[in-house]
Amino acid sequence: MAEHKTVTPYSDTETSKKGQVTKMFDKIAPYYDNLNRVLSLGIDVLWRKKAIRMLAKEKPRTILDIATGTADLAIEAARVIKPEKIIGLDISANMLKIGDEKINKYGLNDIITLELGDSENLKYQSESFDAVMAAFGVRNFENLEKGLAEMYRVLKPGGTLLVLEFSKPRHFPLKQGFNIYFKNILPVIGKIRSKDDKAYKYLYESVQVFPDYDDFISILIKLGYSQANFKVLSAGICCIYFAKK
Repeated sequence: MAEHKTVTPYSDTETSKKGQVTKMFDKIAPYYDNLNRVLSLGIDVLWRKKAIRMLAKEKPRTILDIATGTADLAIEAARVIKPEKIIGLDISANMLKIGDEKINKYGLNDIITLELGDSENLKYQSESFDAVMAAFGVRNFENLEKGLAEMYRVLKPGGTLLVLEFSKPRHFPLKQGFNIYFKNILPVIGKIRSKDDKAYKYLYESVQVFPDYDDFISILIKLGYSQANFKVLSAGICCIYFAKK
């Protein structure tokens, strides 16, 4: 499978990207939700709602939420879609701990189960889920195509893939403003709030190298997905990618 340019959170040549991403999210987990609201001006909540409304039209009964983090997308899906079961998977135990607290708070334990695991080596049987979704997670894969191929494998025939991910705005002046904010301002706020100056610098760098828009669609088609398309949100800051197996 083709390799894409890789950036890592920390300059640790002895540790894999996967290991560094795990360390980063374990470290910033206590601040993650609040930081997301501050850094995105609350728009990330609206992005998730829009994505789940799109998925709801497919009426999936079983859903796998890849890189679930603190389970925001899984909780939104449980509320709106009301499926039989959602499994949220993540490599960060600290993020999952916070996710479990939120699931308990909202009384969704009978629908959502969070599990520690590797998104690029899924432990689930092939053709197990009606839908597989991920919000701001595939960008952190060590091997993007391997992760997307695993998501394809566990989807049932006719199942739906939903990916919500940052993209690079293309038009003036948002393109220039986005770069200034993400590259210079966001890491400073992130460092003050989370005490990790690398995590939000990595966010900017990882968005820069991520194959977005038609490039991401091309990867999905290459891996066997059909009806692959995308919807641009907030003038290109984010995209919803939608495909079928």
